[in-house]
Amino acid sequence: MRYSTPPGYTGARVWCRVVGEELSITARTKSGDLSEIWRHQLSTPGVPQIIDAHYPDHPDGRSVHQPRLRPRSEAEIAFVGIGPGAGRWLKEAGPAGASRIRAKMAHAVELAAVLGSDRVDQALGLAAAAGRFAEDDLVSILEHIAANKPVGQVVRADEAHSVQNGTIAWQALGRQQTAAGEPRTD
Repeated sequence: MRYSTPPGYTGARVWCRVVGEELSITARTKSGDLSEIWRHQLSTPGVPQIIDAHYPDHPDGRSVHQPRLRPRSEAEIAFVGIGPGAGRWLKEAGPAGASRIRAKMAHAVELAAVLGSDRVDQALGLAAAAGRFAEDDLVSILEHIAANKPVGQVVRADEAHSVQNGTIAWQALGRQQTAAGEPRTD
């Protein structure tokens, strides 16, 4: 397990002990005394306890570093050459579970040759931001852009929200109602 320490303690010898549900980290301070320098909640393997403030020299604390794109084949080089939107699309498509990524990349390169790299790059960037990696999503976004419609706010769909109406109307299903609209209790 990995726990962060405050600035100035990188590479220093520290002593750790469990105190209840916390990990106490002790180190020799600048004055030479042993002192507790930080406490973390106990963690499980694979779940590091990292505090952004412990990394002041990194942008946004410890920052999440995206893997660098390393295109190897001519097809990959052509796709990434469309622009930064293509790179964002590629970085998001894999973790999102997109299928047929190579075929979609080839289609995007063809569209860029016909419509221009700038428009396709913009559409790929929007698709990545919205999590749209289905078969015809890129073409749909390009058509929307071509119609000169404003892009508006990009919304990523997730399972936490639904536009489906509530289920209150289903409560009366199968019940007989009186003339006044009240359920009968036969």
